[in-house]
Amino acid sequence: MEIAENAVLVVVDVQKGFDEAGFWGTRNNPEADDNIASVIDVWQATGRPVVFVRHDSTGPRSPLRPGHGGNAFKEYVEQRRGKGGAGAELLITKTVNSAFYGTPDLDAWLKTAGISQIVLVGIQTNMCVETTARMGGNLGYDVLVAFDATHTFDLEGPFGWRRSADELARASAVSLHGGGFARVVTTEEVVGAAS
Repeated sequence: MEIAENAVLVVVDVQKGFDEAGFWGTRNNPEADDNIASVIDVWQATGRPVVFVRHDSTGPRSPLRPGHGGNAFKEYVEQRRGKGGAGAELLITKTVNSAFYGTPDLDAWLKTAGISQIVLVGIQTNMCVETTARMGGNLGYDVLVAFDATHTFDLEGPFGWRRSADELARASAVSLHGGGFARVVTTEEVVGAAS
């Protein structure tokens, strides 16, 4: 696997509100936060660009709504913002799942910078990470998802069907990778190739 010299890291919705277990329920992959931090560190150490994405929920009870403490980035992310050295840094805010429908326009920013490869980490695997990956693939970017640098939560769907966070994350990985939207890889692979 090759990581381009100007490959962008997109850190999706790593916000304090996702730690409110009473709202979200059971999560998977407790190592996700450490893995996200390690990928950010490598990107910043190598001077590659980093995009931090924040979800500004319009839901009045959402822990991610503006004005609520949960809207803020988790501490380890906030501590790394602005520490990118030579690498460009961008903050995108959004109210929907895809970072490509945020402000400022991610696609325009990437094209202006001549970036064609995107590495995704963040929360939730099967929601905003997957949606951003799908759109990135549709727009012609080479998208990689560092699977173990993401996490999600148990979820109930139609007909009383309930799936665990692990089942949902795996289904997302299969859809993205098997469907050709993105290459699903590990943090170790990404860090090794980018170092």
